[in-house]
Amino acid sequence: MDMDKVSTPPTRDPKADKAMETIRRWSHYLDKAFRIPGTRMRFGWDPILGLIPGFGDIAAGLFSVFILIQSFRVKIPGIIRARMVLNALIDAVSGAFPLIGDIFDFVWKSNSLNLALLEKHAGAGIEPETSDWIFVLGILAASVAIVILPILIVIVVFRRLQALFPGKPLWEFL
Repeated sequence: MDMDKVSTPPTRDPKADKAMETIRRWSHYLDKAFRIPGTRMRFGWDPILGLIPGFGDIAAGLFSVFILIQSFRVKIPGIIRARMVLNALIDAVSGAFPLIGDIFDFVWKSNSLNLALLEKHAGAGIEPETSDWIFVLGILAASVAIVILPILIVIVVFRRLQALFPGKPLWEFL
C-alpha cells in the first residue's frame, strides 16, 4: 500500500487536521521527495541531511518528536505509540554510524512508517494488531539481549581467569 495515498477522514478539530496535513507533507519531504530514475525507489531529505554531522540526525529526530506529540493528541493506543518510538529510535541509532546510517535511511523510512500508524489508529478506535505487539516485544527482547549478553560474557571470562589464576584478586584482571 502506498502510504502517500493513505488519508484520515477530517476530524472535528481543525487544528488536528492541519497538524496531520503538515505531518504528511514533511514525511513526504523527508522520506519520499525524490525518485531514482528508472526505478520505484524513493528517498527524501533524511539521508541527505544525515550526511551533515549532527544536524541531519537532529532535524529528523525533531520531526519524529512532532509525530509522536500528535499521536498523544489523537489518543493512539500505547502499544502503537511504543512502536512509533521504536521506529524513531531505530532510525536515530542507525544515524549514529556514519555513512552506514545514511544508507540505512534509504531503506528504513521511520517517518512514513509512523505516519501510516498515526493515520491508521488516529481516532478510529482500531485495536492494535498482533504484529504491533510482536514488533515491540521483539525489539525490547533484542535490547535486553544486547545489554545482558556482554555482561554474561564478561562474567564467564572473569570466572575462567580466576580458575586459571586461583587466589589472585578479581580487580587485578581489570
